[in-house]
Amino acid sequence: MVSSEEATFAVETLVRYIEGCDGELREGLEKTPVRVIQSLEEIFSGYEKDAEEILESTFNAEGYNGIVLLRDMEFHSTCEHHLQPFSGRGHIAYIPVDRIVGISKLARLLDMHSKRMQNQERITKNVADDIERHLKPLGCAVILEAQHGCMRCRGVKKQNAVMTTSAMRGVFFDRPEARTELLQLIRTAPMQG
Repeated sequence: MVSSEEATFAVETLVRYIEGCDGELREGLEKTPVRVIQSLEEIFSGYEKDAEEILESTFNAEGYNGIVLLRDMEFHSTCEHHLQPFSGRGHIAYIPVDRIVGISKLARLLDMHSKRMQNQERITKNVADDIERHLKPLGCAVILEAQHGCMRCRGVKKQNAVMTTSAMRGVFFDRPEARTELLQLIRTAPMQG
């Protein structure tokens, strides 16, 4: 395991490389390596959590068998290929059999997977896998829409490109009418607060 001091030294080396600096770092950069490590610990805090802990507390569905949808959740992640940020909104849905989960748990699950070095496809798949494994619903669906820093500020520089990924399981995969209902719910005009 790399120590905090080693990580700080590595960031200082990168700062020196970027600045073309051989001597002392200028005043504005002196504490940058420490701040970067603190920031990285927050950005990548998803490695410290697991889905079982997040989804362990469930409730009796009391016969409810409709769609449960939490939509328009913002998420932020970091592309594992270029260490560039990507962010957007996620929609998570499931149809319960016996158990439901508090809605904040769905947001926490998305955050847990997002706060790791990732690709959008893996986040989408892993969130769906966790819901399927822990809640055993009739179906679950995860749809993520995001803009990627690696597309916006480097390479092809496409400012408005949005990548969409989806994982449809159970009835959302097998039954077009269930998928259509879900997509209509997602497209519904946002609530006014």
